[in-house]
Amino acid sequence: MPSFIDKLAWIHLKDKQVLGTRSKGKDTYYIPGGKREKDESDLQALEREITEELNVQLIPDTVRFVGKFEAQAHGKPEGTLVRMSCYTGDYEGILKASSEIEELCWLKFEDRGKTSPVDILILTWLKNQDLID
Repeated sequence: MPSFIDKLAWIHLKDKQVLGTRSKGKDTYYIPGGKREKDESDLQALEREITEELNVQLIPDTVRFVGKFEAQAHGKPEGTLVRMSCYTGDYEGILKASSEIEELCWLKFEDRGKTSPVDILILTWLKNQDLID
């Protein structure tokens, strides 16, 4: 029986690229977001994670569900799956790496090899929707 890691991600697009982050000491890029804390709703968890990682505030009325993606969890034992609920939404503030995030970048489909398995699925879906190059 597989075990699941419940995560949320913010899909922020600009110039047919999606925002990515890299944590300090890591070489893999991730779509921003993170794990839910006890009793948090999707929106609460996403707002908290984005504020912690990117130093901006999501505008709750603009947040919309995009889709759910599931894949082997990066760096975890085989059979540990990540279930990523993805949302878009507008924000207030200036994007800036914060907390454990060392770098912000803009990812294209060709960058998928630098990301986690679930992010490869997300980048593929975005490419198929003609949302990224």
